[in-house]
Amino acid sequence: MELLEHNFENLVRVCILLIELAGIAVIVISMVRGFIGFIRKDEHTRISLAQGIMLGLEFKIGSEVLRSVIVTTWNELGTLAAIILLRSLLTLLLHWEIGEEEKREKEKNLQK
Repeated sequence: MELLEHNFENLVRVCILLIELAGIAVIVISMVRGFIGFIRKDEHTRISLAQGIMLGLEFKIGSEVLRSVIVTTWNELGTLAAIILLRSLLTLLLHWEIGEEEKREKEKNLQK
């Protein structure tokens, strides 16, 4: 039984690592695309950058939720809850920012 628990914990840790890596990759790719869009003065750069960061944060939140399966102490659980809350607030803020930027673009297009 102990061997099964150990193998399960290792499997969860590998999955967490892969999900974290996916989130990091999404954020880095979004940053590079955002920088290229900034250089080209693309109007939609802010929205696409915010969407990429938001998607990367969703991956990171997913990995933290999965990490909650293997926490062993209340201290770890509290830290995990704080991280999830912070990342969720960042995602909510980015979602609001995307909405505001889309409104600005619509108003700008209507004025033309």
